[in-house]
Amino acid sequence: MPTIPPEQARPFETHRQRQVAESFGSDAGRYDRARPSYPGALVDRIVAASPGRDVLDVGCGTGIAARLFQAAGCRVLGVDPDERMASVARQAGLEAEVTTFEDWDGAGREFDAVIAAQAWHWVDPVAGAANAARVLRPGGRLAVFWNAAQLPPELAAACAEVYRAVQPGLPFNPWTRPVLEAYQFMCGKAADGIREAGGFGEPERWRFDWDRAYTRDEWLDQVPTMGGHAQLQPAKLTELLAGLGAAIDALGGGFTMNYATVAVTAARTP
Repeated sequence: MPTIPPEQARPFETHRQRQVAESFGSDAGRYDRARPSYPGALVDRIVAASPGRDVLDVGCGTGIAARLFQAAGCRVLGVDPDERMASVARQAGLEAEVTTFEDWDGAGREFDAVIAAQAWHWVDPVAGAANAARVLRPGGRLAVFWNAAQLPPELAAACAEVYRAVQPGLPFNPWTRPVLEAYQFMCGKAADGIREAGGFGEPERWRFDWDRAYTRDEWLDQVPTMGGHAQLQPAKLTELLAGLGAAIDALGGGFTMNYATVAVTAARTP
């Protein structure tokens, strides 16, 4: 899911972009409805590699990933800096505390897994890993993961052109190059942060490929939830959605998105 523009992933420390990081709650209901889920195989692998079923979800948002872990038999606590997002998560039955993870105090609680779904780039990679190490039981697992989405090539080119036409120089045109590049870069940053924080074994990288079909309206519902889009002027967002809708209509009114869910994970050393 393109929440970090590829052209900005390298030069900026995204965890310092708090205005963007805390913009998703402006339409938390849409976020919960429109954002993609995560592969069950990823959830199963994290649970199987953890010593128990107590899970801490960092940047839990509206609880999209947390609900998958609950369905797998886990007890999940969420942490998110945005009360609007946490409120939606609570409505779905998730316990959620509101603070940034760097400032969150575990108060002596311990967990078997610390996860972050589409959120670790908003956390300082070293401070976040160090806090995870403090609350993980020996053998517990830190697992941070992202959905990297890739439109069919013809549609990606058309959508990139729409972004350029609506607002030349827009800093978050997500389709100018393969989105996976940005997420692979963030995986590297996460792995470096884990190594620097200490307390973990050597980080591993996992990948899960899957597809999802979208109608025109389903995709246009999701676009405003992507990073940076909430900061567009309403007229510009309307123009952007109209252009994207026309591009999808020109190619048949729907498409299949190729997703690669990429993860960085490491076990807490004794």
